[in-house]
Amino acid sequence: MTGRWLQTVTDWTADADALRRRRYGVIETSAGQLAAVHLRPWPKLLSLRELWPVGDDYHVRGPADRCRLYYNQPLGHGNFLALKYIETTAGTSYATFLAAVETLDAVAAIKGSDALVCDVQNRRISDRLLARLGWEPHAASRWHRNFIKRFYGEYPAAALRIVGNSLRELAGPCPGA
Repeated sequence: MTGRWLQTVTDWTADADALRRRRYGVIETSAGQLAAVHLRPWPKLLSLRELWPVGDDYHVRGPADRCRLYYNQPLGHGNFLALKYIETTAGTSYATFLAAVETLDAVAAIKGSDALVCDVQNRRISDRLLARLGWEPHAASRWHRNFIKRFYGEYPAAALRIVGNSLRELAGPCPGA
């Protein structure tokens, strides 16, 4: 733990309660592997891409092959997680991206979330890729590409592998549900 408000999770068993309780986090992956989950006291609200027109090919600075996935658990909707933003550095591999997405599924499993939701703004992320990852269109809108990934108690095998223990031991009631 790096302070009262910031916490880094690397042990899923020891820190399952913190993952279940805290609403905002950043999943960090590198070289196709999970590095850590950083729990935050505040949600991800805006990104540089939303404030400055950088284009779909924009990558954050930093070491190559790194991905950070920001998620929020909205206050009024305790059974859902919102995938807010994904940042990648230049040279990020598909394996690194996939590790971040699978880790989000594992966080949802620990929290007992019913679904993940997101608003995809980058046109390079195709509907076909999202379907392959288990996402489906949701709440059609002219200006937004909203997607949902439903669980309702049945989580992907990759999520269960990451957690490493049975969900009966780790999953508990979701706070705020």
